Amino acid sequence: MKLPFTVDLNGKVAVVTGAGGVLCSEMAKALAACGAKVALVGRTYANVAAVADEITAEGFVAKAYAGNVLDRAGMEAVAAEIESEFGKCDILVNGAGGNNAKANTDKEYYEPGDIDAGTKSFFDLDNDGVQGVFNLNFIGTLIPTQVFAKQMVEKGGSVINISSMNAYTPLTKIPAYSGAKAAISNFTQWLAVHFSHVGIRVNGIAPGFFSTKQNAALLWNADGTPTARTEKILRATPMGRFGAADELIGALLYLVCDEAAGFVTGITIPVDGGFSAYSGV
Repeated sequence: MKLPFTVDLNGKVAVVTGAGGVLCSEMAKALAACGAKVALVGRTYANVAAVADEITAEGFVAKAYAGNVLDRAGMEAVAAEIESEFGKCDILVNGAGGNNAKANTDKEYYEPGDIDAGTKSFFDLDNDGVQGVFNLNFIGTLIPTQVFAKQMVEKGGSVINISSMNAYTPLTKIPAYSGAKAAISNFTQWLAVHFSHVGIRVNGIAPGFFSTKQNAALLWNADGTPTARTEKILRATPMGRFGAADELIGALLYLVCDEAAGFVTGITIPVDGGFSAYSGV
């Protein structure tokens, strides 16, 4: 892959959760291209194995591991395996996350009568769906950090959490995902303070809107035309387009580079085409 710039990560061990996804697979590839030994962790082994194969085909070091970020014992087993094969973790990218339709409302605004209508309103949100979304995003960041930061406390390291524009301004229809990502940004600040005396820097990246497999149905009609939601997103994004996955790499490499960002901790960088800066008028 073509990098915007390179940093020296030779001798570093990087762990990326959610590494089978579009955005985090690009991050894993970038870390490997800078010399890190990259452990790709994902719930579906085939997905992370495919990314690992792409990385090793380019001559870099990577290996796939099946792991559920909500399973503490499973994460500890994965961490022990990674340590035995690569060494202790230096860089952790908490990329696992996502949404679930059970935690969404059908409409942007509640209208009189919706409570008794066939539409799914706020009052119909599924408890298990909401809890599942929150757990996947927040607890799915907490557990890997507990497991892998334990390897960093005696030598330092860098944790990168993946937040979202929802953390700044909640999007309509997706209250659980928005709340969970707001929690990630807050947790990033808390962790940065908590680990500040042992040399672990904790920062975040908040992607704006990127068109991926996960949100394709929300953004594009079956015939390939943009949905009404896509049109609203692009109107609210000053640069007028979706981001490309490789446009997250510059922020990632800056944050993991001790020479460039050694005094940077507790921040979350928006990579959003101006979305967070635009008032709509």
